[in-house]
Parts: sequence; structure tokens; C-alpha cells
Amino acid sequence: MLTPTHWNILRSLMNRIIPRDDFPDAWEAGVGDYLRRQFERDLHSHVETYKLGLEALEAESKAVAGKGFTDLDTSTQDMILNRIESRQATLSWPVNPTEFFLMVIEHVMEGYYSDPGNGGNRDSIAWRMIGFESRE
Repeated sequence: MLTPTHWNILRSLMNRIIPRDDFPDAWEAGVGDYLRRQFERDLHSHVETYKLGLEALEAESKAVAGKGFTDLDTSTQDMILNRIESRQATLSWPVNPTEFFLMVIEHVMEGYYSDPGNGGNRDSIAWRMIGFESRE
């Protein structure tokens, strides 16, 4: 499983993918709870990739900006993620950095917009945001 350090980095990462605006950010909307559940189920085979990717993101942040990812302001976090997405990582990663980032984006979106019974989309906030009426 992920350590508290991994979770802190992941929290910052997911909140850059879905930041707070008029609606909650990814973490507040329960995406962390969704991922925690999924890591014990469908995403169990991805836990090691998450560990390696989050550790590499932390090292990349220190190499590029002199601080860990969670200690950076949001614009610097975005700059690092933009570099990763455009295949311009500075360091050699143990996983493909672009593929890792795209995988996290996919999982965060799943958690944000999924059925609240899966642990994410707390209080159906994402459904209300897009005007989806639950039939509960």
C-alpha cells in the first residue's frame, strides 16, 4: 500500500488535475477514498506503479524546483506536470512519466465522476455539477 508520504504527493497531484473552483477539488470530492478502495480491488496491480511514479515526481520536483512537489506553489506544480505531459522530464524515471501522469488523470476522473457508492464523487457533487439527476 501507499505510505502517508505517497498519499500527500498524490493528494497534491490530484488537486492539480481537478482544482477547487465553484466545486470541491479532487481530494475534497472523495477521489482519495475512491483510489484507496480501488487499490485493494481493480487497481491493485497499479499500486507499485503509483509508488514509483509518485517517488519519481518528488525527485523531479526537487531537481527542477529545489523542493518536493507538495511544497511547491500551484503554478510551479503545473509547470512540472506540463513538462511531464509533454515528455520533457529532467530525470530518468523508473516508469514512463507521461504514461504515469495520463494514468493518474484517468483514475482521478473516474473517482470524481463515478457512482458515489464507489467512494468518490462525495455527495454526488460532480453529478450535480454536470446536471446529472441521480435516481436514488
